[in-house]
Amino acid sequence: MATERTFSILKPDATKRNLTGAVNAVIEKAGLRIVGQRRIQMSKAQAEKFYEVHAARPFFGELVEFMISGPVVVQVLEGENAIAKYREVMGATNPAQADEGTIRKTFSESVGENTVHGSDSAENAKLEIAQFFQDSDIAG
Repeated sequence: MATERTFSILKPDATKRNLTGAVNAVIEKAGLRIVGQRRIQMSKAQAEKFYEVHAARPFFGELVEFMISGPVVVQVLEGENAIAKYREVMGATNPAQADEGTIRKTFSESVGENTVHGSDSAENAKLEIAQFFQDSDIAG
């Protein structure tokens, strides 16, 4: 097993409901360390770049508007097999289909407002981390 890093966003629905601490507790209980964290207001340009893979999808505009509707918390998580572990801890995109105890099952209100984002691959984790953090921002 390798120690790796992954990227996480606590979305506007989570920050609006003051869930940062509760979500962080679930992340840490799962054995992941939060080595970088920042609360930001994502710009439209940042959101469009971040979700550009979905640009042709019908929900793209709505997703961008949601992500800029309030502050988000961007994070770098570290741990053994962090990418797979965090995806397991997040739960299914649709909270109704997520396993009990996952972040989305516990905190999400809908598919559109599903509390968190997590990288889906090592390559995307590197790209996503680089979009919001510099190496000096991340604890070693």
